[in-house]
Parts: sequence; C-alpha cells; structure tokens
Amino acid sequence: MRRSSLTILNLLVVFACFGQAQPPKDSTAANTSPDLIVTLLGTGMPQPVMERFGPSILVQAGSETLLFDAGRGCLQRLRQLNVSYNEIDVLFLTHLHSDHVVGLPDLWLTGWLVSDRLVPLNVYGPPGTRQMTEYLQKAFAFDINIRVDDDKKLAQGSRLSTKEIRQGLLYEQNGVRVIAVSVDHHPRIPAFGYRIEYNQHSVVLSGDTRYSENLVSFAKGTDLLVHEVVIAPDTVLTTDPKYPVFAHHTTIEQAALVFKKAAPKLAVYSHIVKPFGRNEQELLGRTKAVYPGRVLIGEDLMQFTIGDSIKVTTWKK
Repeated sequence: MRRSSLTILNLLVVFACFGQAQPPKDSTAANTSPDLIVTLLGTGMPQPVMERFGPSILVQAGSETLLFDAGRGCLQRLRQLNVSYNEIDVLFLTHLHSDHVVGLPDLWLTGWLVSDRLVPLNVYGPPGTRQMTEYLQKAFAFDINIRVDDDKKLAQGSRLSTKEIRQGLLYEQNGVRVIAVSVDHHPRIPAFGYRIEYNQHSVVLSGDTRYSENLVSFAKGTDLLVHEVVIAPDTVLTTDPKYPVFAHHTTIEQAALVFKKAAPKLAVYSHIVKPFGRNEQELLGRTKAVYPGRVLIGEDLMQFTIGDSIKVTTWKK
C-alpha cells in the first residue's frame, strides 16, 4: 500500500512538472503591454517579388490584434511572427485594389483550416466590400462545406462578417480606437487611411492616396505615420504609359510635405511603388530636402513599439 501511494505521488509530480513545462496555448501575456506595436507585414506593390510582400500591417494594442489590408503573403508573415488567425479581431481594408485584398482568401480559409477559430472574421472596408466577401464565400462554398463535413464541425470560424464604412470612429474596444480617414486614391476609388489610438499614443496609416490634406489633419502630432509613396522622375508627362500608376499615388516631395505638416515623431515609407524602376535610396535624399525629421524606409516585418519612445526592430533574416 505504501509503495502504491508513493507511485501515485510520483506520477502526480511528473504530471505537474510536465504541465508546467508546456507553454500556454493562447497566452495573453504579450497582449498586456501598455505599448502600441505596429508591424509592417508587407511593404511592396503588385509585382510578385520576394523581398517585399503585398501591403499589410499588423497593429497590436492591449488585448486587440488588428490587421490592415491583406496583401499577398500576409498569412505567411503572420506565421513568421507566431500570430495565429485565431487572434485577429478585425481586418480593416483601405480599398479594394487587388494587391490589398488578394491575400484575404488565404488568410481566411487557410487560417481557419490550421486554427481552431470559432467566430467569423470581422471585415471593415469601403463600399463594395460586402459584395466582395459575399462572392468569396460563394466561390469557396464547396471547400467550406467539405471541410465542415470532414473535420471542421463548427462552421462559424469559416465565415466573414462585413461592415462597410465611412469616415469617422469605427471601432472602440478595450481602450483601442480606430478612426477611418477619407483619402484621395484618384480616380473615384473609395479609399481610406486609418488612425489607431491606444494608451495616449497613436499611429496613422495612409493607405493608398495622393497628397491629402484630410490625412494631414488626422495625422498631426501622431507618434508614427506610415505613408505610401511612388518613386518617379521629377517630371512625368501625361502621355507616359505609366502615368496612370503615377497619378494614383503620392510623390516623394508630396509625402515629405505631409510629414512636415503632420510632424509625427517618426515617419515611415511603406507600399513603395516603383513603376520606373528607380533606386529606393532616392527616397531619403529627396525627402530630407523638404522634411528634416526622422524618416525610415519600411521593410517587411519591421516592427515599431510605441511607448514613451519608439523602438524600431528589423527582422533577423
């Protein structure tokens, strides 16, 4: 009897030690920081290159995990950061150009497949977003039904819940506020930037836009301003076949003027458009001629931790 009791006691100790050695599956310890954490998942343009994936930005604030745009490869970038699809509270879309949404089917379907997500993904976006998500769910209905019948018994996690937006406060949860900002992605393309606020800090994401005074007004005094840019010659003629691409975006000098007027603590270029194949290092020289503040050229998986100061971390390749 004594030996039996000792054996049971020893087994209990082993099991207790084993349990302590396993990391919690969904630990929220990383989400209790008072800092606002912004990670550039993808900083590129439509061209399928390996060094810059499609446009997508992750924002982690308190218990909220928010995704802005779902360009090519966003799910792979999230996996590199060890962020599960389960953890994404909302996907906010700046606009519906394909390079900003082409990663959504992979994020949504593969994310659901490899996780135990039990609730729909909330998707906020401009007019047209609801039609897009409805058609996506119809397009993949065969796959979803097969998965549900086979091994994903709870179908809620396979659904998309959509809200079409206009300028103003969209989202307020657990101390986090997300404000949509109308921008000018010429011609007649409904497009938004976003301002995210948490714990007396903020970040502004321009989305795709030409020079926008409205964006400047929402970005004044922000901690971090992430802005798109097109690298182009000083003069681009309207007869140039690449002029339509150029005309949709913000030139270096115009972006520098946005930085000068908004005066962020840190300005960062992302969604770097290079229709003329010019060198990215041109960005800094031409920006500094207009704006003397701190500016960085964004890279995929570059991370910004915003507190009393802004810590910048680049991905270790």
